[in-house]
Amino acid sequence: MRVPDVDGGGGEVTAPPQHLVFAYYITGHGFGHATRALEVVRHLVAAGHDVHVVTAAPEFVFTTEISSPSLHIRKVLLDCGAVQADALTVDRLASLEKYHQTAVVPRETILKTEVEWLNTIKADLVVSDVVPVACRAAAEAGIRSVCVTNFSWDFIYAEYVVAAGHHHRSIVWQIAEDYSHCEFLLRLPGYCPMPAFRDVIDVPLVVRRLHRSRSEVRKELGIADDVKVVIFNFGGQPAGWELKEEWLPDGWLCLVCGASDTQALPPNFIKLAKDAYTPDLMAASDCMLGKIGYGTVSEALAYKLPFVFVRRDYFNEEPFLRNMLEHHQCGIEMIRRDLLTGHWKPYLLRAITLQPCYDGPINGGEVAARILQDTAVGKKYISGKLSGVRRLRDAIVLGYQLQRAPGRDVGIPDWYSLSEKEISVHPTPTSHDMNGTAELSFEDFEILHGDTQGLTDTMSFLKSLSGLVGNDLRNPEKQTRERAAASVLFDWEEEIYVARAPGRLDVMGGIADYSGSLVLQMPIREACHVAVQRSDPTKQKQWKHTQARQLAKGGAMPVLQIVSFGSELSNRAPTFDMDLSDFMDGDKPISYDQAKEYFSLDPSQKWAAYVAGTIFVLMTELGVRFTDSMSILVSSSVPEGKGVSSSASVEVASMSAIAAAYGLNIAPRDLALLCQKVENHVVGAPCGVMDQMTSACGEANKLLAMVCQPAEVKELVNIPTHIRFWGLDSGIRHSVGGTDYGSVRVGTYMGRKMIKCAASGLLAELLPSCMSMQSGDTNPDDYEEHGVDLLKSEASMEYLCNLPPHRYEAVYAKDIPETIAGDAFLEKYGDHNDAVTAIDSKRSYCVKAPTRHPIYENFRVEAFKALLTAAKTDEQLSALGELMFQCHYSYNACGLGSDGTDRLVNLVQEIRHRKTSRTGGPSLFGAKITGGGSGGSVCVIGKNCLKSSEEILEIQKRYKAATGYLPIVFEGSSPGAGKFGYLKIRRRSV
Repeated sequence: MRVPDVDGGGGEVTAPPQHLVFAYYITGHGFGHATRALEVVRHLVAAGHDVHVVTAAPEFVFTTEISSPSLHIRKVLLDCGAVQADALTVDRLASLEKYHQTAVVPRETILKTEVEWLNTIKADLVVSDVVPVACRAAAEAGIRSVCVTNFSWDFIYAEYVVAAGHHHRSIVWQIAEDYSHCEFLLRLPGYCPMPAFRDVIDVPLVVRRLHRSRSEVRKELGIADDVKVVIFNFGGQPAGWELKEEWLPDGWLCLVCGASDTQALPPNFIKLAKDAYTPDLMAASDCMLGKIGYGTVSEALAYKLPFVFVRRDYFNEEPFLRNMLEHHQCGIEMIRRDLLTGHWKPYLLRAITLQPCYDGPINGGEVAARILQDTAVGKKYISGKLSGVRRLRDAIVLGYQLQRAPGRDVGIPDWYSLSEKEISVHPTPTSHDMNGTAELSFEDFEILHGDTQGLTDTMSFLKSLSGLVGNDLRNPEKQTRERAAASVLFDWEEEIYVARAPGRLDVMGGIADYSGSLVLQMPIREACHVAVQRSDPTKQKQWKHTQARQLAKGGAMPVLQIVSFGSELSNRAPTFDMDLSDFMDGDKPISYDQAKEYFSLDPSQKWAAYVAGTIFVLMTELGVRFTDSMSILVSSSVPEGKGVSSSASVEVASMSAIAAAYGLNIAPRDLALLCQKVENHVVGAPCGVMDQMTSACGEANKLLAMVCQPAEVKELVNIPTHIRFWGLDSGIRHSVGGTDYGSVRVGTYMGRKMIKCAASGLLAELLPSCMSMQSGDTNPDDYEEHGVDLLKSEASMEYLCNLPPHRYEAVYAKDIPETIAGDAFLEKYGDHNDAVTAIDSKRSYCVKAPTRHPIYENFRVEAFKALLTAAKTDEQLSALGELMFQCHYSYNACGLGSDGTDRLVNLVQEIRHRKTSRTGGPSLFGAKITGGGSGGSVCVIGKNCLKSSEEILEIQKRYKAATGYLPIVFEGSSPGAGKFGYLKIRRRSV
């Protein structure tokens, strides 16, 4: 049977001798899956076969294209894809939770139902795009299955699991195992790594055919051929987007897909019908504005339609499709802030200058249908050497791969390393050695102030700067996007200021910092470098869209431009820019709440709050006004999400470099306090101040001893030469902005309020009797004046750590509840008096453990500090290790543990207590979770000897054997930002 081929990409699928039945499962994520499946289904039906489509997509997607009794639609949702808060925002934790409710809880029922149904329809082949359970159901029904996709859900969800900690990890394993039951994968262009599939056949783009010509579509819409048209396509436009007439260039029209029935549009915007056939409209337009998805990308390439896209955060498919778009000169990125504020014109005008050059085949639907048909009648498309049992245990490593830090190699399984070519993953250069800059010398710069202090990472950073000079932008394929942007950031003839700030290893103290505890922190070897250049607004080098925005506003004004190295290794934009006037409301800075909302508009650029937020805090707290433009380059080797304070290092390095560039003399302690305000009020993370203090005030090979009331540095404690500390990364991403950390902090402040109220109540009972004693003849020795003073102190207590453990146990512990509902607390106590967290009246909070933790932790830290100067014996190390173990389990009691950190601590315990004649006693003595908990790293204490290093290596290997992830080891120390100072550099004249 001949299939009409309007788009020029087809042929025919010859029907085999027998009639076949296909069960085609389509994932519940978006229309793109349904539209590409439609093309395959259309060819199968045209060849005379029955196709049963299992989908949650609207029927019209299929029935408008296929009118045949051989098409059967079964409305069932078997997975949910990624949950989106809006068209551009993926909610990672909600995605995992919904998948759990949709596919995990009812799994046994789903499998039983699908096996029975497949047997009922007598399916010859199961096709999945890309529903995991369909492959398992097919196997149990004794039916072969094939997947057709450009990504798999184990890859997408792997990063979400990293964000969620240990919760829902089993989801990724189960999905990968389900996929392993399929025969092979029909892989579409723009594909992601898909480790669950070891047998792959590549097929061309699957593209829907055209029904009408460009002129026919325009005639129907009443649009002249010479009018410029942009199609606005966000896969179902969210309500509340107000579109304005002035957003389009003069004379342009915009076709709006998915507008709500009640939405009013300006006269130059045209509302399209809900069931409008998008390919015809795309081919009739001059460019498209939308988000990246397989359907939009494939059809933009096929019809050579320039695509202005807005980044969608936390969807791992996007970078691979984006690369394909840009490779074929078909796409440019629009910053989300410009989308929402209507700064469209420069992007649209630039889009129509593009010359898309995709010339590959677009008949993937026909090719896939032919392969599926041949497979259904028994043809073997694979050799069999890789089929059978798949190696699945390391599938989640791809999530860690996305989170790895620049400059560090994450240990990944050997089979994955050897399969880079097959799955289209290539090693990414580190931020300090990009595009062969290693042979360049940091001496290309003249150092006008400061000293590299022999720090190799600082020299490497200067080398990377040197490699940007005279960079050839004509061959963008040879450089990352961030490098291309950085190449035009600075005027190399002018001065550049460089600051450096390290991350930190939380040896003792951790989350007790916000309760006023003594903490002991060690600055680590890994650090963030920030380079800043100030310039006259009329002379600053500007990116094209920044320049266009300036012209639209009527001339030069101070602009901030930031490039962050390492964006290719995480799901974020590499650049950020803004007019510094956005921080002002008249002659005063905007509020902190407004600043936080400003950076929250675009999650892919929220990272910029850590950098630009330092500028805003300087404006707000010190009254600094920035009349010059500023260019900033950020390059950090402190891994994100590992609990070693990557955010504080960025903040401290940024503010230090800006202060140097503008001649601001800020003491390291004051700078740390200002940086804490960045994190608390601009970023919105309720952290204490120890991270920033260590990064700013720390010294190499010393522990910063600080009482966090709010930030009193007691001393710098030398680490005894016989003692050594290591950090071991669990691989589970940690964030102080996460709900666990915040709820524990709320519970701690609730406990403090309860204790203060209890002390006030006891004082009120005691005072009348004291007054009567004063007026009578009672012996003064009976007067409990000391008790009254103590209760007065406790009733006005500002820091919970000022309450000794014995007083807590004797007076207050029995009255602190395990948990309390938010509304019950608010009704009884009013407020918890914490400026950086809020109580949710609808949730319940753990109180007893979070209250107890800082009281005892402060005691443990004081004991730890005193023990460091004790005699150098195994008993000393055993006592120090015991204090660390106690801290670790106290974190767990608060709900801030994780399976990864527990596993590492347990491995240390096993090595600590094993007894063999060969070992001659332990070398590792203790370990604890660090920082905000809920994942991240553990700190390990041991002897400074070769044997302890060997045992750390053993722990790494055993952890990898159990989890597939090789922990990063943090060892060594480096100076804080205050000790480093700053460099003032200038490119040497050639």
